[in-house]
Amino acid sequence: MLTGAFSIWKRDMLVLRRSLFSELAAVVAAPLTFYLAFGFGLRGYIADVEGVPYTVFMAPGLITMTAVSAAFDESAWSMWFHRKVQRTIEAYRVTPVTVYDIVIGKIFSGFTQGALKGVAVAAVIFLLTGVRFDPSHLAAYLSFIILGSMVFSCAGTVCGTLLDKPETIGKVQAVVIMPLIFLSGVFFPVSSYPEALRATVMLIPTTALFEGSRRALLAGALDAGLIAILAITALAAFVATVAIFNRKMAE
Repeated sequence: MLTGAFSIWKRDMLVLRRSLFSELAAVVAAPLTFYLAFGFGLRGYIADVEGVPYTVFMAPGLITMTAVSAAFDESAWSMWFHRKVQRTIEAYRVTPVTVYDIVIGKIFSGFTQGALKGVAVAAVIFLLTGVRFDPSHLAAYLSFIILGSMVFSCAGTVCGTLLDKPETIGKVQAVVIMPLIFLSGVFFPVSSYPEALRATVMLIPTTALFEGSRRALLAGALDAGLIAILAITALAAFVATVAIFNRKMAE
């Protein structure tokens, strides 16, 4: 069971191993720039946010952003490259590997890359600042990261499956993915939204991800409502991804 998915994951990890250092070095640059620019540049102008210093408030969001963005990137670009350039996906069709194996394998790959890159960003933040988290909070935090990575991996797999031009994937990242991330509470609390919009914003899966993961990492709180939103979204994303990928492969 899941032998095919593991084989796909292992192949992706072998490819990653060849450029792991450069990948980690590159991925640290953007969140670290945000952290230095906003965390240190604005800390003299921003009071504590929800009872913690602004640099501490930002850190979980940047780590989470790195993890799920990497999950999307890995799934989208890997799927597109394997489908359009290497034609690996066509080769899978003549093997016992199923559609479920391919999708699950890409989800595993996305999560693994996201986790590695999130740890790299966290390590740099820890080294450069005094930000620390209670290790006992990690289990609750990982619950959100696993589900969030699954959602973003599924979104990336769909993009890599349906979009034939690489520049179109870049446009999806710029127009859809990044606004969803930035407007979901990475740099500011959800309480900043007008009260009339707050309840609606909290139902958005990315808001549930960033708000829930921050509460988990800072306070060790596992918000059942936010986890439920993410879990339902992850399940729906997986079912939709399998259906879309299966239909595309049947063409």
